[in-house]
Amino acid sequence: MTKRMTRTVLTILMYAGVIVFLFPYFTGRITTGVLFMIIGAGATVVFGILRCYLTEGDCGRIPHHSRDW
Repeated sequence: MTKRMTRTVLTILMYAGVIVFLFPYFTGRITTGVLFMIIGAGATVVFGILRCYLTEGDCGRIPHHSRDW
């Protein structure tokens, strides 16, 4: 799988997590939708971090070349 394809798939999965998170609001069942919110938020964070590390390449720590004061 190419880097571009991986990025596209992870972006779609990231937005799918947002849709799962918002599903209880659309259906009007906010009190029973806590599980959907947890799963949706978790999926969004996980796929977002994977997208960053697997396709961007600049998600590591910023190196300090001089003093930071």
